[in-house]
Amino acid sequence: MTKKIVKAKPVKKNKEVRIQPGQPGDVYGGATGTGVGDGRKKKIRELVLKGMSRGYVTQDEILELFPDAEEYVSEIDDLYEELLIKEIDLFESVAESGEGAEVRDTTDLEKELEVLSSLDSRAISDPVRMYLREIGRIPLLTRDQEIDLAQKTEAGDAKAKEKLTSSNLRLVVSIAKKYIGRGMSFLDLIQEGNKGLIRAVEKYNWKKGFKFSTYATWWIRQAITRAIADQARTIRIPVHMVETINKLIRISRKLMQTLGREPLPEEVAEVMEITPEKVREILKISQKTTSLETPIGDDEDSYLGDFIEDTKQATPYELTTQRLLRENIEEVLAGLSDRESKVLEMRFGLRGAKPMTLEEVGREFGVTRERIRQIEAKALRKLKHPSKRRMLQDYLD
Repeated sequence: MTKKIVKAKPVKKNKEVRIQPGQPGDVYGGATGTGVGDGRKKKIRELVLKGMSRGYVTQDEILELFPDAEEYVSEIDDLYEELLIKEIDLFESVAESGEGAEVRDTTDLEKELEVLSSLDSRAISDPVRMYLREIGRIPLLTRDQEIDLAQKTEAGDAKAKEKLTSSNLRLVVSIAKKYIGRGMSFLDLIQEGNKGLIRAVEKYNWKKGFKFSTYATWWIRQAITRAIADQARTIRIPVHMVETINKLIRISRKLMQTLGREPLPEEVAEVMEITPEKVREILKISQKTTSLETPIGDDEDSYLGDFIEDTKQATPYELTTQRLLRENIEEVLAGLSDRESKVLEMRFGLRGAKPMTLEEVGREFGVTRERIRQIEAKALRKLKHPSKRRMLQDYLD
């Protein structure tokens, strides 16, 4: 269920926002949209239209539009500005579960922090509990304090930047806890979210009128989802593909509720407006890897790799045959002179070495290639004797 985050309202004392409501995507028609391609502009217009029709857009939808946030900082600001102007609300929803969560006010955040820090050791580690208690002592900011600190930060005040960051650390915890179980520890999720918070503090434009928590939420989630894509999987999946996988999962779940069964790739493809082959490719990419060292059974004395057939491994019959062949070859070569035996071994790689040319063998013995050819021919004639040939004939049949 999606919950409302905040309905952003312009700051009355700052009237820099002068764009009047018009066609969806107006903000992107001028110079500010020069970094956005036509395809992305179209998607932005569609998102704004969708938001106007239903009254809100979700953080997931924005994240899907801008997976590489650093390249579209001004465009993201413009999108938030347009949502503000058209009074389109922002909602948060987690990509995997689809469950929303309100960006809480001071009282709600304090209650949540209190609950998290009181969890037993099975649910939360001591370092996390200590961290939660530490940030719980930092007071939250009022809207006026937030604007004041943002102004000072913009002017280069390092202490103001630090205070604006530390006062919103519990917002990171509130968002990070929704991503538990996706391959990263809670503490690592918080750490990555804090990086996103710092970027939000650096990029925040208080003149646009939207609350800092609304703006920071997007950056925090973007940092966490990127970290999960980079670190949670043994084989890294690009961030844009992670978002595509999450979208496919959401659509599949909706179709399952509607159809009462697992949807076919063709049905998912129709909703996503892609080909069924592309859906199958995404599903294949989304598969998780499993270590061959994964313990199997209650005793954990066996591993997954023990039960997987190695098709390249020789069978016991083949191993026995190879051993007997080596023994018979050794016995046959023993009937030749040392030089003849050595020449055949080098020419045919009989001891596992690479076969050598007449010239290479000649250099080893310090004779001409013709002399090596003569020695080889003489040795082979001896091996054609019925008594010796019989020992190796069975391996040729």
